[in-house]
Amino acid sequence: MHTHDSSPDSGSEHRQHSMKVPEAVITDTKLFSKSEARVTFDSASLDSLQPPIDSYEGRHRYDPEFEWTPAEEKKLVRKIDYKICAFVCFMFFALQLDRGNISQALSDNMLDDLGLTTNDYNMGQTIFYLTFLCAELPSQLISKKIGPDNWIPIQMVSWSLVASMQAFLSGRGSFWACRALLGLIEGGFIPDNILYLSYWYTGAELPIRLSFFWVAYQTTSIVSAFMAFGILHMRGINGLAGWRWLFALEGLLTGLIGIVSYFYLPPSPTQTASKLRGKDGWFSEREEKIMVNRVLRDDPSKGDMHNRQGLSPKMFWQCLCDFHMWPIYLLGLTWALPSTPVAAYLTLNLKAAGFGTFETNLLTIPAYVLFIVNLLFWTWVSEKLNDRFLVATVSQVWALPLLIALECLPATRNSWASGIISSNVYRTSDKPLYRRGNKALIAIACYNLVLFVGAKYFYVTVNRKREIVWSAMSKEEKQHYLTTTTDQGNKRLDFRFAH
Repeated sequence: MHTHDSSPDSGSEHRQHSMKVPEAVITDTKLFSKSEARVTFDSASLDSLQPPIDSYEGRHRYDPEFEWTPAEEKKLVRKIDYKICAFVCFMFFALQLDRGNISQALSDNMLDDLGLTTNDYNMGQTIFYLTFLCAELPSQLISKKIGPDNWIPIQMVSWSLVASMQAFLSGRGSFWACRALLGLIEGGFIPDNILYLSYWYTGAELPIRLSFFWVAYQTTSIVSAFMAFGILHMRGINGLAGWRWLFALEGLLTGLIGIVSYFYLPPSPTQTASKLRGKDGWFSEREEKIMVNRVLRDDPSKGDMHNRQGLSPKMFWQCLCDFHMWPIYLLGLTWALPSTPVAAYLTLNLKAAGFGTFETNLLTIPAYVLFIVNLLFWTWVSEKLNDRFLVATVSQVWALPLLIALECLPATRNSWASGIISSNVYRTSDKPLYRRGNKALIAIACYNLVLFVGAKYFYVTVNRKREIVWSAMSKEEKQHYLTTTTDQGNKRLDFRFAH
């Protein structure tokens, strides 16, 4: 979401690629060919004023004069992708397996078996998202204190137990209780993983890795649809409904993945040695030096804390009061609303349209495939254009005509044309066409379009004003500012928002 500009004479363009660095970091093409060009670091530069703290876990590998070749870094990043990113995506697979199988359970008449109404289901989802939200901050505080490599496996094993116990649901009370417990345990899992990935990647490398993260999320929906097709056929075995077997078996699988992750995840790039990972670890000393120095040169603030250092209430309050982040918070609240209710009710709507249990689960797959294709394509476009907010408006432009079609199509239409707030948009009194809910979603999509464009304008304006002040300063004034300023984080004059 941000970049730091510590170069004395840099303009408005900042670290867009792992090999594109400020003037303090030099590619010496006079001594090496293009393929052998080395990334070096001027120890007399302004960035040298921000070495990592002594307790930073990679401090022993920090070297402002260390250099390496782009080919080495590219090879190392591929190794990190294989060792770290792929497994993080695998863990996300486990999250969605237990979080998303409620949709498949609905297709197997779970609500009727438990005597629940649509509003009871809505309330269960609302409870889930409320507890999920309430757990987000505490979970991240725990993760920062004991390390995401410890906390994430604990989360996974814990929620797998609750997910499995859903096989014994008996009615509304037990359904709501399980949704509450799942929200409490799963809350914070996604940002905990993003924190963990930030230890390994630069700011320019994270977006595409996060897109892989969300691809894993939707791939789970595809895989679980096929799994549900088979598991739901177990209805009647030992007198149990198919959806009960679904919760039990998929919860067990998630628990096994959680146990493996406890022994697999290393705490940091310089702490990979273990009995499972080998006594010498995954990386050589040179590779560790490349990993540590490239991440710190991209964002020196990552060296301000170590990976077992907790956050204080004061830090949290400062984040909450940071008005520069408010547009992000507003978008986070509403951007997914236009599509979430439709997705949550997809299996119910397909069932109401006359499709059977097994056809319903298979018919959800095309939507997930389209999501994956769109995600990868628009992430690529965003990186190529170096734009976030305007590209993100596509999500609303995509949803808007589809919502209008849902609202305008007649009740006799063919069967084939079919968060906390989103869980309460479609109500029982609005069945079966949910006209009132669709109107609300159309309005929210329009609001989001305005908000995305407004956020873009806001951050462009902030960056432009700071650049005017920064460019007017001499090198000595910049050095004085950097050594004496009390400004922190995105309040610094050399900080630029990526938008």
